[in-house]
Amino acid sequence: MTPEPLSHKEIEDRLAELPGWSLDGGKITRSYRLGSHFAAVGLVVHIAQTQDELDHHADIVLGYNTVALSVNTHSAGGAITALDLELARRVEEFAPGHGAH
Repeated sequence: MTPEPLSHKEIEDRLAELPGWSLDGGKITRSYRLGSHFAAVGLVVHIAQTQDELDHHADIVLGYNTVALSVNTHSAGGAITALDLELARRVEEFAPGHGAH
């Protein structure tokens, strides 16, 4: 079953509950700064585990001490769906434990 695209208002309302996340070019995005490259890698591994649990994957860019995510739902024609926002919500829950801000 293909996830349903959310309306622009639904996206804005849900993003209001996710500080640091924004709508950018048809994807929701967020960048994190961490204390070290090793901490950034740890965050990426945790994100990868969560993506496998959800069977939904973001584009991730790993920098020296940064991690950037962008996500939309390819199976919904590149729209933003509840899956995207659930992934963002879960990352927001554990990112501080990695020292991300």
